[in-house]
Amino acid sequence: MIKILSAVTPILAATGLAACHTTPAPDSGFLVSYAGMEAPRGPGHASIRQRRDDDASDAVRSVFLEPALFAPRVGDELSPTERSMVLHEVDRQICFEVSERFSLASAPTHEAARVRTAVVRLHPTGRAGSAFSAAAGFFVPVVNLRVPGATGGIAVESEMLEAGTGRQIGAVSWARNAQVVGMDTPSLSRVGDALQMAEPMGDAVGDAFATRAREVTENPVPDPCAAFGPRHDIGRAAAGIAVNLVTGLYSPEVSGTGAPAPMPGE
Repeated sequence: MIKILSAVTPILAATGLAACHTTPAPDSGFLVSYAGMEAPRGPGHASIRQRRDDDASDAVRSVFLEPALFAPRVGDELSPTERSMVLHEVDRQICFEVSERFSLASAPTHEAARVRTAVVRLHPTGRAGSAFSAAAGFFVPVVNLRVPGATGGIAVESEMLEAGTGRQIGAVSWARNAQVVGMDTPSLSRVGDALQMAEPMGDAVGDAFATRAREVTENPVPDPCAAFGPRHDIGRAAAGIAVNLVTGLYSPEVSGTGAPAPMPGE
């Protein structure tokens, strides 16, 4: 215990119990245009830049979501399974949020706008550092203490393109790194931080593409995102919380993030 506390003290001193700021990801070249992108007002740990043509957005009636992809040389150190987990969760969260604001087309059409997305930066979560952070959490339970250099993060670029013309209706560049001192839960998964950050990323994408004048339907019926599993899986959420309480770690396998929900009988 003394050794852990003595190791935690320099971390607290170095950070001053202050939140870490996320460095914006440089423009990757994935978006059609980066002109006019600005940071929205308001507090937050994420770095966000966005733009939107409000009239063009209000005119959109249906949207086709292209599968997310990794930008060149991003995530090359990850295994195929880890890459698949990240892309699945990015697609899942964007589907949930965009479908609350727009009707989704199941296939590309001349009438449907297109949403295209790329992961443009990914910092893996450090396993050894996460194990130490989990141990330290038993002695400093108020906040999660993360080892500097072992925190992960993700940056995503996404845009909505007008049907037929391909003109950019809206775009967002979103990035977030786990904080050294805060509420970000350590994980033994190298993509643990990236998976946990996919949900606020999806929120930001939905907000960037739709104006406040558009009605939000939180649970569309039938659910166009049903292939990704339930929007609110209470059982998996409870299991994830239980594991976190016992171990101090986030487990994507238990929480159900980054992979399709198992079918009955599997």
